[in-house]
Amino acid sequence: MKVYDSTKIKNIAIAGHAGSGKTSLTEALLYKSGVSDRLGKVADGNTVSDYMPEEVKRKCSVYTSLSCFERDGFKVNLLDTPGLFDFAGEMMEGIFASGSVIITVSGKSGVKVGTHKAYDYAVETGKPRMFVVTKLDDENANFNNVLTQLKSEFGPTVCPVVVPVIADRKIVSYVNLIEMKAYKYDDNGNAVETDMPTAEVSEKMEYRIDGLIEAVSEAVAETDEALFEKFFSGEPFTQKELIDGIHKGMNEGIITPVTCVSSTTLAGVDMLLKEISLLLPAPSEKETKLGETQSGDMVEIECDENAPLSAFVFKTVADPFVGKMSYIKVFSGKLTSGKEIVNAESGDREKVGKLMILNGKKTEEIAEACCGDIVVAAKMNCQTNDTICDPSRVIKLEKIVFPKPCHKMAVKSKGGDESKISAAISKLLSEDLTISYAQDDSTKEMILSSLGGLHHDTTVGRLSRDFGIDVELTVPKVPYKETIRKKVKVQGRHKKQSGGHGQYGDVWIEFEPCVSDELIFEERVFGGAVPKNFFPAVEKGLQESVKKGVLAGFPVVGLKAILVDGSYHPVDSSEMAFKMAASIAYKEGLRLADPVLLEPIGSLTVTVPDENTGDVMGELNKRRGRVLGMNPSGKKGMTDIIADVPIAEMSDFTLYLRQTTQGRGAFELEMARYEQLPPQLATDVIAKNSVE
Repeated sequence: MKVYDSTKIKNIAIAGHAGSGKTSLTEALLYKSGVSDRLGKVADGNTVSDYMPEEVKRKCSVYTSLSCFERDGFKVNLLDTPGLFDFAGEMMEGIFASGSVIITVSGKSGVKVGTHKAYDYAVETGKPRMFVVTKLDDENANFNNVLTQLKSEFGPTVCPVVVPVIADRKIVSYVNLIEMKAYKYDDNGNAVETDMPTAEVSEKMEYRIDGLIEAVSEAVAETDEALFEKFFSGEPFTQKELIDGIHKGMNEGIITPVTCVSSTTLAGVDMLLKEISLLLPAPSEKETKLGETQSGDMVEIECDENAPLSAFVFKTVADPFVGKMSYIKVFSGKLTSGKEIVNAESGDREKVGKLMILNGKKTEEIAEACCGDIVVAAKMNCQTNDTICDPSRVIKLEKIVFPKPCHKMAVKSKGGDESKISAAISKLLSEDLTISYAQDDSTKEMILSSLGGLHHDTTVGRLSRDFGIDVELTVPKVPYKETIRKKVKVQGRHKKQSGGHGQYGDVWIEFEPCVSDELIFEERVFGGAVPKNFFPAVEKGLQESVKKGVLAGFPVVGLKAILVDGSYHPVDSSEMAFKMAASIAYKEGLRLADPVLLEPIGSLTVTVPDENTGDVMGELNKRRGRVLGMNPSGKKGMTDIIADVPIAEMSDFTLYLRQTTQGRGAFELEMARYEQLPPQLATDVIAKNSVE
């Protein structure tokens, strides 16, 4: 493939709700452009973009895939993103690297939560949007209902440019409102121009053709004063004025075109390809980025091939055959194989490895990539969110802010080799920044955190398939702790005679509550009742003892121990004896000091749609949470609920929230403090966790 400059490249992310036809649309575009010689199907597991074993197995997209085609003098890069909420990080990577976003909407099921998520992130990142209504071959599809829904939920920017003509509940043709021509499609998806719908047919359509033309013209008129005057005077726009107006409106975010296709019959796909060439922006138009210099100054990075190189690693893949693959968006200059670059994040220098373009799993080696293009580099020592640049201008580009993992599971190897798990997961962590893996300091369990149950399942599947490691997931243990509520004074005496030297240690220790996570030890011994050289042994005995409480064996906190008295034997006393005596005093003292269990309390911020606030607050009350307040969220129609909740009650909250809000809700939970566990619950916890 030849090298294209920034005026002849289109970078398009295809996003939307799960099952809305993203992969099928990608397949249809590649097939119609001549990249593939057959039209694959998701159900058959033979599409270009869903080629990973997990995707073939689940018959859905799990990872963002890259493919490209050449048409009308342009190189078009397609980023097919997953619609499942567990893989939101993949969608964000694809949209971040794109120049515009095609959002698929099923003609059968209409606008869903995933539609809004894709649209909102495209708006947040400043990307032009286009809606494509898919699955029009389904007998239950209804384009007019979907268009009404799009207008009501996304506002007046929604502007239809291709609409179906329906007679007797069947699509008889498609009208291109820019060309003002109608087309029929044969069984092979080839377009044949036909007559525009008659007035009789148009009257039966819920959207009359003249009304749709008026809507398009009104949207275009908003983009330019001269066009507005022409519209106001009643003059029709030329085809070029319509194209230029929609193109400008998309760049400014005030027009969101709507077109429609059937990916299985290929109807409308050729018109979508035409709209991609005419309406969607090239990188040279809209790719100015802000970068931070080494001195902390902000500079504008323009899409100029003569400028120093600056490129961004937006995705990383550990391929078992090729090795580490870095997906790179070039923002300025040229990226050339063998070129020496600087990693602005780490400061390291290295040479660019082999450069490739992808079509799913097929690779083609290239020598260089111009600014605006997307390319993959093999075996480079860089990570997702790294900026690589020319040594003459070292800058950092804005990073992708990924959602924090909130669904936690404990991981244990079925084979018992925990070190292999850590090594394998570290490779997955470099690919997926929405998972984390760390040891819980209290329970010593290894905790894998992700965005949901399916996310966990795919991670475990990759560990088994790619690394030969079988693991089991369990609900993490709750890191309870123990403390005391009153002051006591007890004696601990260790006396043992076994022939020759015996063992003798005798201490009196006061135990009292305090505010501290660590044991506080003091000594107030008078008159040498316990020699000073045995004080460290007493403290060591207590330090070892507080690791296990007397109720259920949980660590003890909030404990102050004061050595006040004791006795010793000049021959039989030893450090070991006083250590044992301190342990005896500890066990006796804590039993008498009114011991209680403490449970971890988390600080929760949960963002939910306004209509779900009552349900979620009620659920938090059931989980023994305390709602502290509500605030308007930064997103329209959403509310932030602030609450304190017991960690023990939150293991399945991710699943509850997703079901209740249809995936629109999100939350962050951070450990805040410990509080006393209610007595009625403490009995069960003690029974389950007591150790002899």
